[in-house]
Amino acid sequence: MLVDYATGDDAGVFRLPDGTLLVQTVDFFSPVVDDPYSFGAIAAANALSDVYAMGGRPLTALSIAALPEQDFPWEWSAAILRGGYEKLREAGCVLLGGHSVRDAEIKFGYAVTGVVEEGQILSNAGARAGDILVLTKPLGTGILSTALKAGAAPDHAMQEAARSMARLNALAAQVAQQQGAHAATDITGFGLIGHALGLARQSGVTLEVRAADLPLLPAALDLAPRFQPGGLGANRRHFESELAYLTTIDDARKALLFDPQTSGGLLLALPAQAVEAFLAAVPESRVIGAVVPAADTPLRLC
Repeated sequence: MLVDYATGDDAGVFRLPDGTLLVQTVDFFSPVVDDPYSFGAIAAANALSDVYAMGGRPLTALSIAALPEQDFPWEWSAAILRGGYEKLREAGCVLLGGHSVRDAEIKFGYAVTGVVEEGQILSNAGARAGDILVLTKPLGTGILSTALKAGAAPDHAMQEAARSMARLNALAAQVAQQQGAHAATDITGFGLIGHALGLARQSGVTLEVRAADLPLLPAALDLAPRFQPGGLGANRRHFESELAYLTTIDDARKALLFDPQTSGGLLLALPAQAVEAFLAAVPESRVIGAVVPAADTPLRLC
């Protein structure tokens, strides 16, 4: 039977007759970096993220590949597949097979199956007033990828972005469970604002996010005015009416709030007493705000 858990993510949960809960998800996309090996690794980390966002453990994966028939060296195809395979292996996830088609535009990703214990499920529906908001990866992947296509992304910034996107959310999810996180969601195509709004609505609370405290990838703030992906504008048009700006935020930083992320981090609502231990175990994470009782808007920028 299908189990109804509010996650805000592209994953579904199915209960087997013995009570085991399966988490199933699928994700694939076009390249966000130039290096084929890194692209494969990022695609795998991104596909695995929905399982981690629910507190699950990935078990198996099936690859999905769309590759050009001409002017695309087989070495590049092999590197994409190898990057994905090695990231799956890092996650302890077994690659069972997959399917490929010919396409003029490269696309790659995975369908992933995982398991989760019912008492360990993380969802976006449990945040409580008094919780502290923690973000586990920096923002800016959409802007940097757009700048890369225009030849304007600095090498050091793209290297850091690739490292961040390829980093699994496994440790963050594990520590969040250990520290009693009340709610979680991963930050992907709807950007920080879209996923935060989902968490606020499902939990019946208001989130207060401090824009000045957001972790950002190198050069993302400088590039934001000139290199905004199409999804950023769509996110802003769709979500901005539900925000309250309690302080002035410059346009570049505001753009990063709506920037669609590839293999982004987890947004967690943690009990206040658990934050110090969480940050010690996942040191790249940052406190970005707090949960307060439901107000006139589900999200306040301060």
